[in-house]
Amino acid sequence: MLKVILAFIVAVAVALLVTPQTKKLAMRLGVYDEPDSRKVHKGLMTRMGGIGIYAGFLCGFLVYGNFTRPFLGLLLSASFITVVGLYDDIRDISPKLKLLGQIIAAAILLIFGVHLEFLTIPFTDSIIDVGIWGYPLSLLWVVGVCNAVNLIDGLDGLAAGVSGIAAMSIGVVAYSSGLNSVTALCIILVGSIFGFLKSNFHPAKLFMGDCGSLFLGFLLAVYSLMSVSEGATLIGLSVPILILGLPILDTLFAIVRRHRSGKPIFQADKGHFHHRLLKKGLSHRDTVLFIYAVTFLFGTIAVLISLLPTAYSILASLMAVMLIFAGALKLGILDMSDD
Repeated sequence: MLKVILAFIVAVAVALLVTPQTKKLAMRLGVYDEPDSRKVHKGLMTRMGGIGIYAGFLCGFLVYGNFTRPFLGLLLSASFITVVGLYDDIRDISPKLKLLGQIIAAAILLIFGVHLEFLTIPFTDSIIDVGIWGYPLSLLWVVGVCNAVNLIDGLDGLAAGVSGIAAMSIGVVAYSSGLNSVTALCIILVGSIFGFLKSNFHPAKLFMGDCGSLFLGFLLAVYSLMSVSEGATLIGLSVPILILGLPILDTLFAIVRRHRSGKPIFQADKGHFHHRLLKKGLSHRDTVLFIYAVTFLFGTIAVLISLLPTAYSILASLMAVMLIFAGALKLGILDMSDD
């Protein structure tokens, strides 16, 4: 436990020190965002702050010192996805090339033996051995969560805070299932996010960029995979899906919205959850805090589902589904219009 606490402190300290330095590097390389009709910020904002999150996590990981094959695979693949995101921040690569990078990162993870092996049927003790299907399912999950976190990175502190809450939720579920190593990794990630948020919470001094959002999405996907595979009898896939429910649903709603309006799926718009809240009159900070609260609610429900008896778990899940779709209809997230 002492080693985990030390790793957390190191992750926070390194992220606090490194993140501001990325602004200088980004300005030197010309890696910044300019305001436009789709973005809500004003003035030039550098977008390489994710290096600070990665550096904090890396140093915390080294202090923790778990160098087993799966964890080395996680570190290698997470480093690769960070490089892909950084290259996109600098060169602005095509969505297809970025997707290829995500697939390669997921493939590296699979080679090191981290993939879905079992699934539980929700609210039962039945376990399914997914066999060879575990590989494509794992790949789809990792790529999907990467893109989900990437898409919600639209307001100061939003993607980082949501990812931090999700990591804490996964950590609590993992701890309750005796998965101490996964819990430790969640704590280290929360530490690096905490250090980064000092520079990213509204009004932000810098953005994390794709190197940060892809890294966060990748780790959250891997943590949930490890939890499902190692604790199959206690954690169903429904739990991490619910923990990551907001970014996942925002992505699905965006796909539906763009398809209905005849637009390319990868074309950015202003129809995301946070955009709708801003249009409802919430301030930038209040919008982010509201989404934090929603994410915390989903995480709490997910933790309860993993701990409560079956009947209460079903009730909690139904409540979550009702809240999700009621909110989506109220905010008009599925509307074809993105103005």
